[in-house]
Amino acid sequence: MKLLYIVPNINNEGGVARVLSVKANYLIDKLGYEVHILTQNEGFSPLFYSFDSNIIFHDMRLKGNVFQFFNSYRNALKTKIKAIQPDVIVVCDNGLKAYFIPFILKNKVPLVLEMHSSMFIEERKLKNNFLTKVRSGFFHFFKKIGIKKYDRFVVVTSESIAEWKINNAIVIPNPLWFTSEKSNALENKKVIAVGRHTYEKGFDRMLQIWKKVVAKYPEWILEIYGNSSENINLKLLAENLNISDNVVFYDAVQDIDKKYLEASFYLMTSRFEGFGMVLIEAMASGLPCIAYDCPCGPRAIISQNQDGFLIENGNESDYVKAVETLIENATLRKEMGKKAKLSSEKYHIDAIMETWDQLFIEIKKN
Repeated sequence: MKLLYIVPNINNEGGVARVLSVKANYLIDKLGYEVHILTQNEGFSPLFYSFDSNIIFHDMRLKGNVFQFFNSYRNALKTKIKAIQPDVIVVCDNGLKAYFIPFILKNKVPLVLEMHSSMFIEERKLKNNFLTKVRSGFFHFFKKIGIKKYDRFVVVTSESIAEWKINNAIVIPNPLWFTSEKSNALENKKVIAVGRHTYEKGFDRMLQIWKKVVAKYPEWILEIYGNSSENINLKLLAENLNISDNVVFYDAVQDIDKKYLEASFYLMTSRFEGFGMVLIEAMASGLPCIAYDCPCGPRAIISQNQDGFLIENGNESDYVKAVETLIENATLRKEMGKKAKLSSEKYHIDAIMETWDQLFIEIKKN
């Protein structure tokens, strides 16, 4: 089976790159696939995650205004696919151009759209005006038209199916890329959060919460792992909130599984999530999790009051109470941590990749 993934870039520490590396490596090592990955504008160099040496990388050079960009995208796409001759194409892109691909290729090759984000994701805070609402409405409308042209639409949670309201959808969760045999003691006065410093990840909301927490528990430390965005300066925000002594920022690391084992629980304050890979990573390490009930990943992963707390999106006071509960109650932390580890077992890679294999076989045959 010859498989082609189309993705904007994978030379970053993001969840899509992590998941693609895990799946592509498994398809080659365990299932004998031939895997090609097509990026744009040198989007696969240098790589942050480890990709199998047998993966064949391709790249499209795109530039110019919006019309020139899409024209070069269309031409490059046709040229690359003609040269590769894949059996199945998987598109991992939440950008608007992904919804043009079926119209460009006219489904001459089976097409799968793999969605890792909420339908309503926004990469920056939007202005509350008429033109913005019209623009968002148009984009959502076009997305719904575009996904109907794909042979299959793969989402990572059942909540995503309800959000997109599409008939050709199937749920395949992201797989865990590691298993941890160690048991976390959950005794360090330290919590952890992981992700890019972008608007949708909501770390600005987390720092506001943490300011209230450390006013009562000044000995606790929040560690945030992830690379900074040019538009968001979290260190400056921490300074302005006078919590710099209680927040430590680290660049993204490949061995994040070791860092989970040093913390006592995990925090997520995202505005949008498709899944929340970091949640199942933290749970596999035995960490209870606290997350806002944002669209639309956390609610599919966290079992309320069992392995963590799911907080009404934006309800800061309830979030603070949940953090304080885990700080004050070590017994509850450990009970939730054990349940979190058990909950993570459903994301074992073998079962999930078997589902992908069956999907590819079926779609090629049909």
